[in-house]
Amino acid sequence: MRTYLLACSLVVILQPLGGLAQNPRVSKDSPQPAVAVRDGQHDFDFEIGTWKTRLWRLQHPLSGSNTWVEYEGTSVVRKVRNGRANLVELEVDGPAGHIEGLNLRLYNPQSHQWSLNFASSSGGVMSQPTIGEFKNGRGEFFDQETLNGRAILVRFIISDIKPDSCRFEQSFSDDGGKTWEVNWIAIDERVKTGSDKAP
Repeated sequence: MRTYLLACSLVVILQPLGGLAQNPRVSKDSPQPAVAVRDGQHDFDFEIGTWKTRLWRLQHPLSGSNTWVEYEGTSVVRKVRNGRANLVELEVDGPAGHIEGLNLRLYNPQSHQWSLNFASSSGGVMSQPTIGEFKNGRGEFFDQETLNGRAILVRFIISDIKPDSCRFEQSFSDDGGKTWEVNWIAIDERVKTGSDKAP
């Protein structure tokens, strides 16, 4: 009788352990919990405001030319759609003329990426969107366009982000991204308002 009771007790004790071994939630093959994707909808908050812009543009990209032209002016950045989008108005002048541009940046909450949509006053339409995201304080955005009838890749980088300055750089590649030629550099410095100045 004692042996029978001992055997029954062991069955009762070991039964839950056997169920544990077959529990799919504890299996090694179970998918790991998904890592939370970073919400980047506030990535451009640093840029809201008015900036003094110095801009350098390569006159003839991907032509072997090294002739740069310089411009100066302002960029004004405003939040729209509660910060999930922003609008940049650029206006600069230099020896090569006048540039007015509009950049509508839109955040996609599904992909967690931004699309940068540029329109110049001369064209009147939005360009192909450049799409990307920020990682480790640096934004990288890419698209494919045509230049002189040839397909090229475009890369736009936002870097050196500080409270009162930042850098923008655009490059083209005509060899599938093996090499890049920088053709647009802008350095922005925040315009101080009266409230920012010491008494």
